[in-house]
Amino acid sequence: MFYIKQELLINEQIRAREVQLISDDGEKLGTVAIAKALEVAEEKKLDLVLVAPNSVPPVCKIMDYGKYKFEQAKKEKEAKKKQKVQETKEIRITPNIEEHDFGFKAKNIRKFLEDGNKVKITVRFRGRELNNVKLGENVLNKFIQNLEDIAVTEKAPKLEGKNLFIILAKKA
Repeated sequence: MFYIKQELLINEQIRAREVQLISDDGEKLGTVAIAKALEVAEEKKLDLVLVAPNSVPPVCKIMDYGKYKFEQAKKEKEAKKKQKVQETKEIRITPNIEEHDFGFKAKNIRKFLEDGNKVKITVRFRGRELNNVKLGENVLNKFIQNLEDIAVTEKAPKLEGKNLFIILAKKA
């Protein structure tokens, strides 16, 4: 978990002599001494919060700081809920895959792609199968043709050790 916003200075933590003051309803009250600003905030039973420390003079707003922090945390939580984490699903096959297995795997890949995930299709070669890499390429090309209506090839077929793989992503 990460926090983007650092803590703001409030009340007696503010070290400026004069500040640009904004009331709790958004009205600009002009440049006032820090003591006067603290006094106004105290009268309204709210906090004086330094919102723009780098401006000249610094800008302070009168607000309920506890409520403000709660609202910020709530907004952050909402933003986090809406994020979709994209996973990479992996399907492993052999170069001599049967027709029924092919159809079943293709159906699963289609489902993964529709859910917004990427799919890595890996052809595993065992023993002497490594001499016929073309068979594996043919199977991968068959998957590409079968799923061309929904998927786009993100990585072309690549041989790494005893595995040949491609990565498919959903069409935009």
